[in-house]
Amino acid sequence: MHHRCLNPVACMKPFKIPESVLVVIYTPALDVLLIERADAGNFWQSVTGSKDQLDEPLVETAVREVFEETGIRVANGTPVPDTALTDWHHEIQYNIYPRWAHRYAPGVTRNTEHWFGLCVPENTVVTLSPREHVDYVWLPWEAAAERCFSPSNGDAIRQLPLRVR
Repeated sequence: MHHRCLNPVACMKPFKIPESVLVVIYTPALDVLLIERADAGNFWQSVTGSKDQLDEPLVETAVREVFEETGIRVANGTPVPDTALTDWHHEIQYNIYPRWAHRYAPGVTRNTEHWFGLCVPENTVVTLSPREHVDYVWLPWEAAAERCFSPSNGDAIRQLPLRVR
């Protein structure tokens, strides 16, 4: 049974916070996980996501988004411990893609993205969130960088060999 919302403003999802993480998930062999967006065919990317609250620590945003989008749990006592997640201490600003501008408050046109790396064991199981992503692939880092729709996501992946050495 569906209830009609009587106050559309109160029923809207809150605007996204224009501060996000990009998490490059990779194996020791430098194969990179790419996921295909459900809302944009052939848009391949690393895990990305915005803070839920202004004061949410970026590392918590990264851990949460990795789990929500891939089912990979980053926690001590699991195959992917906390130490597998590395803050690359790199941030970029980019113009929000027009197709997703409606998710942000009026007048917000730029997003600040913070880069992380996550090293996972070979054959790590991926369980996608079907409303967000429809497919995934593991590719050697060079091929993964080429397949990304976002130039900055490709740049992050191209930095991988330097960041892990």
